[in-house]
Amino acid sequence: MYDYFKGIITQLTPTFVVVETGNIGYLMNISLNTFTKLKDGDSVKLYVHQVIKEDAHDFFAFIDDQERQIFRSLISVSGVGANTARMILSSLSPAEIIIAITSGDVKTLKAIKGIGEKSAQRMIIDLKDKFGKIGEIPDIFGSKDNTSKQEALSALVMLGFVKSSVDKVLDKIVSETPAATVEQLVKLSLKRL
Repeated sequence: MYDYFKGIITQLTPTFVVVETGNIGYLMNISLNTFTKLKDGDSVKLYVHQVIKEDAHDFFAFIDDQERQIFRSLISVSGVGANTARMILSSLSPAEIIIAITSGDVKTLKAIKGIGEKSAQRMIIDLKDKFGKIGEIPDIFGSKDNTSKQEALSALVMLGFVKSSVDKVLDKIVSETPAATVEQLVKLSLKRL
């Protein structure tokens, strides 16, 4: 099993990248989330997940291990294949996926092409506890007043950010824009962290 590839990007599109390493070019499927963080000609390290079928051996590449773990969690759900998981990661950021699943937001998941109500509900049922345990959440919140802040803090801690740093940034954002939604809080925080 391959864990990651280091090499030079020789071709970059919104759906796939070719990385040359050891004089071999590897074509890897990517999400839009990964695409936005890559630049043609750059030296890169991409984490991979290999899918082996009767007629193909496909690589799915990710900018970091967090995105790959979310991908692997998504494909563990019955009815969600590798291409559907990639579509989910292209439609929502990793933080937005965690928030949607842990908060039971069927509407957000249904808005993704190829995801119906039953698939969205199945993802929530199968992954809510798994994503909830990533951060061991019960007491990571400072203030119990702001539910949006709590959910944003939870998502950012699950993504690997330090709670104290995230808490300070979120306090500033909440004081500037008290009516911000969870998604807005996460996006604004990611820009400041």
